[in-house]
Amino acid sequence: MQGLLRLSKMIDAFTEVTGRITYWLVPLVVGVGVWNVFNRYIGRAIGKSLGSNFFIEAQWYLFAIIFFLGAAYALKHNEHVRVDVLYGSWTAKRKALANLIGTLFFLLPFCVLFIYFSYSTVWQAWGFLPNGKQIPWEMSPDPGGLPRAPLKTFLLISPALLLIQGISEAIKSLAILREKADPSALVEEHEAAL
Repeated sequence: MQGLLRLSKMIDAFTEVTGRITYWLVPLVVGVGVWNVFNRYIGRAIGKSLGSNFFIEAQWYLFAIIFFLGAAYALKHNEHVRVDVLYGSWTAKRKALANLIGTLFFLLPFCVLFIYFSYSTVWQAWGFLPNGKQIPWEMSPDPGGLPRAPLKTFLLISPALLLIQGISEAIKSLAILREKADPSALVEEHEAAL
């Protein structure tokens, strides 16, 4: 069990780094958004179009990347959506059991299925057709827009990160159930990381 807990700590550290990198995308997306608004209003004032599809699409690409990369980080810090009507009053072992069941029967299979069904979409976005032919990357239909293939790749990256973090969460829940880890210590680690 100690080996699994070490693996869980390594996964948590990786997720923490990914989340911290993602933090830096937030000011960037805000800056691009301010730029877009500024150009739109100044353009209206002078009667010219100053905006571009490049910056408009960059804003929503960055927002999507923040969501995709932040999902595993949110799971690690227990900040994901949960209905706490019953869960909030449960004991640590009961919470660990609910988390383990939810992870094993819902989260992990969902991530595997998401990767499986997204793979061909991402592959085609990069220009690889099922018949073996290669075509140019998928691009935005808007003039001056960005390529879609790099963004669609996050359809594989995000569930992979969630899958890895889900394994870590399952290990921690199993350790609590087997009384190999103190639930309060895991909560303290979580709060210290914030």
